[in-house]
Amino acid sequence: MDEKWQKSFPVSWDQFHRDARALAWRLSAAGPFRAVVAVTRGGLVPAAVVARELGIRVVETICVASYDYDKQGEISVLKTVAADIAGDDKGKGVLIVDDLVDTGATAKVVREMMPQAHFATVYAKPSGRPLVDTFVTEVSQDTWIYLPWDMDLQFAPPIRERATA
Repeated sequence: MDEKWQKSFPVSWDQFHRDARALAWRLSAAGPFRAVVAVTRGGLVPAAVVARELGIRVVETICVASYDYDKQGEISVLKTVAADIAGDDKGKGVLIVDDLVDTGATAKVVREMMPQAHFATVYAKPSGRPLVDTFVTEVSQDTWIYLPWDMDLQFAPPIRERATA
């Protein structure tokens, strides 16, 4: 892993689900929203939870690639939002959902496409936080968030054994 990541924040499926529901709770007063746009791939799971909790039936995706596991690369828009969702009103009434905002590079690209939309993430880091309207948990910039779909269950030796290794 890149040496800029000093800390780790592992998130279980249960915790992520609770956090995504907490995001929906915060967003309930910000609507109504006519559609949810998930920033793929990380935004798919929280967008589904939020859409369910808020009763939003129109769910769209914008596909943006910026990470290859732990290395951030060039931003590439692989799929834009349908014209009837983005609309002539620049996303007014649209809720954009992503798992996290890190440097803000992805959020900036998406925001430029729909500047009137409400942007929400489950997790936010200081560099990207100004680009989102709503988030649940802030983590330091030097923290790598291990999301549940990126982890696998495996044996963990006791602390005393790891200390001597």
